[in-house]
Amino acid sequence: MTRVSFRSWLLLAAPVTTLLLLAASLMLPLDMSLSPLVQRLAPVATLHDAPLPGGGTAQLTKCAVDDGPRPRPRGEGERGDDPTLVLTALDVRDPGPKGPGHPTFTIHLAIHVDDEPLLLEAPLTQGSVTVDLFGPHGEGRRASARGLTATVVHGGFEGRPVAAPPSGRFRVAPGKDLLLDVAVPAGAVCPGRSMLDVVKCSPETTNDAADCPVVAVTLSDPAVRAYRTARAGTHAADGVPSEAPELFSDRLVAVSLEPDVRGT
Repeated sequence: MTRVSFRSWLLLAAPVTTLLLLAASLMLPLDMSLSPLVQRLAPVATLHDAPLPGGGTAQLTKCAVDDGPRPRPRGEGERGDDPTLVLTALDVRDPGPKGPGHPTFTIHLAIHVDDEPLLLEAPLTQGSVTVDLFGPHGEGRRASARGLTATVVHGGFEGRPVAAPPSGRFRVAPGKDLLLDVAVPAGAVCPGRSMLDVVKCSPETTNDAADCPVVAVTLSDPAVRAYRTARAGTHAADGVPSEAPELFSDRLVAVSLEPDVRGT
């Protein structure tokens, strides 16, 4: 009986293995674009952040990253309930192949206060808005942008822009929310998605909110920090704020669906 060492067995087996792999490759269809194996082995193009035509930056480096939806607070008061930024609706429109223009994606929001008026410079600070849209089930971001600008609008389905008041400030009063629109540019949508399917649930026929995307919007304004500082109270003797303003966040955050995080 001839003994074949382990090393010799490997050398003998190598040509057979090569032939088997070659035969298997000949039996595979020419179009393997949908093959999971090929998708895993194919080189993945590196995505880069890119400027958007109307201002702002598409954060394509965050595509498929699942680190949300709510960003980590960058100061006190950010997870409080006064003031608050509320997401009221998502509006995706398709003019169709014969209609004018291109598909659009607009996020409708409202700024709400409970006790004291909030005064915001008019127009709102340019580039003060970020938008992140996360797919369900750990899919990560489907769209992401920073440096967008919100537009103050009148109420109603077709919100018209509001002209800057003579005072130079928008007034948010208790019981009278300030309505905002944020347009999400097509360039902020991650590769493989479109303006029309970026908000689709998975499965599309679901009745479970957990199967649908989550939208997170932030808006930063110095007036928000001033409002939170004032609400923290003042020393009765000299009127000096009892809290340092720099400790407070200047950012409002709206998330479409998440556990209750107020006060944390």
